[in-house]
Amino acid sequence: MTRKETTNLLEKFGKLNVMIIGDVMIDAYLWGSVERISPEAPVPIVAVRKRANRLGGAANVALNIKALGAQPLLCSVVGKDEKADTLLKLMREMKMPETGILKSKNRVTTTKFRVIGNNTQMLRVDEETDHPLIPEDLERFLATIRSILSENEINGIIFQDYDKGVITPTLIEEVTRLASERDIPVAVDPKKRNFDNYKNLTLFKPNLKELREGLGIELKNRDIENMRKAVREIHNTQNIEIVLATLSEEGVYISKRMENGGYEEHLIPALVRSIADVSGAGDTVISTAMLCLASGLPVKEIAAISNLAGGQVCESVGVVPVDPEKLLQELPGIFE
Repeated sequence: MTRKETTNLLEKFGKLNVMIIGDVMIDAYLWGSVERISPEAPVPIVAVRKRANRLGGAANVALNIKALGAQPLLCSVVGKDEKADTLLKLMREMKMPETGILKSKNRVTTTKFRVIGNNTQMLRVDEETDHPLIPEDLERFLATIRSILSENEINGIIFQDYDKGVITPTLIEEVTRLASERDIPVAVDPKKRNFDNYKNLTLFKPNLKELREGLGIELKNRDIENMRKAVREIHNTQNIEIVLATLSEEGVYISKRMENGGYEEHLIPALVRSIADVSGAGDTVISTAMLCLASGLPVKEIAAISNLAGGQVCESVGVVPVDPEKLLQELPGIFE
């Protein structure tokens, strides 16, 4: 892939609209320095220098879609609280449509508070609701999704599941049916609770931990033969066309079920990088993979480009979206 071809790919991304459905959250940061230990307990004292709120969870997927030039349509249910207002303000600043965000008195807006001292994460405190949507909220949410699908040309749908309850079996089944009627590819970044409920989808992107928990198996990072067996079980029992498994420092493994009953598979190694923080890497991988998929790229290129993008964001502390200019610079090198 030459630089010109890479530029053309990013231009193609710019014509796509992607719906993201899932658990949104605020990533709240306290940045500071550590120079002494507390006299009250054996813990470091962080002298706060800066505070920041960032879009997280499914909202970070939307940020990545936006960063790569496409239009995200983010759909989620949040609380009727101050953090929901913060989330909507951040979305407005990024010029993202808010029509897919519903407020509910039955939930709180998920917030992850991270304390960073000397550029190292020292503590995380989570505030969240993780019970499934109540029927009333679910029906309102489905009505919103149906409306967005009917009023917009959607080129791909991503389920971004963080097990906080926004995604339910009923929601998965209905959205999958609507997507099938419209011939829209659907990808999922799964978690344990709904792992088996994702069926008849285009792309399934678990990491190694999610594979272990979802299938209830022991699976080591470099055990490619058992990885192959696990992935093929997902292909066959859940009717998934493409499985993209992220393997941390080992890279990614992709498998596509072919019409002749065979499989196209590739193991793409990770590039050597200085890793600062892996937070949000999965969000970047699923975002990039969906845009590549919707652009009609072959599976090997989907895996290689997604692997590159996911690795890039690990060089920054905190959850950040992919840098398209940096991607533009590095992409030609991986295909030499």
